[in-house]
Amino acid sequence: MKQLIKITTIILSLTLFTGCVTSPKVAPSQNKALNSISKSNAVKKKSYFLQNQTDDFLENEWKETVLEDKEIKEKYEENEDKSFTLQEYVDKAEVYSGKKPSDDTISNVTKMESLPVIGK
Repeated sequence: MKQLIKITTIILSLTLFTGCVTSPKVAPSQNKALNSISKSNAVKKKSYFLQNQTDDFLENEWKETVLEDKEIKEKYEENEDKSFTLQEYVDKAEVYSGKKPSDDTISNVTKMESLPVIGK
């Protein structure tokens, strides 16, 4: 009786596993169950205002101002092997802030300091 049970379980498990192995593979794009949940060919979202403003600033102001400086150009040449460092950003920000004069009257710090203090 024990042998019959063992043989039956072995035959059933082999049948099950060979059925799983021989089933045709379906690409994710052709999987209807997956596409009903999440479409792989969904429309890409367009960039919004903040992203557009950041891209414009980087392309027009930041790169033009920073790349004019010869020291920065020599020190941080664009190499594919080189990784980004925080010091590189600090140096470029210093060059940018030096070339773009700031007006203290429109500074946020000046505006905050001019507000009346409550609770003193």
